Amino acid sequence: MRLYINIDHVATIRQARRATEPDPVAAARLCEDAGADGITAHLREDRRHIQDADIIGLRDQLRTPFNLEMACTEEMIGIAERLKPFQVTLVPERREEITTEGGLDVTRDPGAIEAAIGRLKSVGIRTSLFIDAVPMIVERSAWLGADAIELHTGPYANHPHDPRYLAALRDGARQGASIGLAVHAGHGITVRNVGALMTIPELEELNIGHTIVSQSVFVGIAGAVREMRRAMDAARVAS
Repeated sequence: MRLYINIDHVATIRQARRATEPDPVAAARLCEDAGADGITAHLREDRRHIQDADIIGLRDQLRTPFNLEMACTEEMIGIAERLKPFQVTLVPERREEITTEGGLDVTRDPGAIEAAIGRLKSVGIRTSLFIDAVPMIVERSAWLGADAIELHTGPYANHPHDPRYLAALRDGARQGASIGLAVHAGHGITVRNVGALMTIPELEELNIGHTIVSQSVFVGIAGAVREMRRAMDAARVAS
């Protein structure tokens, strides 16, 4: 299973002082050295953490695939068309939220989502939708032309001992794969709860960010990536 590291909160630390450090691009390179298979960053409309210059630096300096998370807006689609990251993941976005609070509602203005996917794919960008593990949402994601879905693991992360949430992820992954979608997952994943996700055979990729940056305070960002990789590998062997 691929491990993508989200480096948004490296930029959050920098933006707290509007300074020049820590540099998210340098952090991303260390993550690659430590075993990350790719890097994710979310360019928010309010630019609260990642900035436009960071996206350019990531595109130019990464050695692994770059996944750009963004809202489905004209501004963001235009940026992606110019910069051409490996993948764009469309996510919901509200100015007042602290972090992404749920999956993209693909039933709200599906024409805009379908048009955005079409524009991105026309310039060679792989497309993914960050969604809740709901059968109708999974199905409609395929209808809209996405290459992949990223299942929102927040409910599972918040209730790891409630079997309903893991079951929903299992069912969503199975359904997505059965209709030709690549299946990713992310949000709230830590070394303590990643093990169960490793038992879902259809999952191809995890996007993990906050826990990596948090743990890096204690062990460094490369050490935090290695800890996550060890936890994933141990769970895979055990399963």
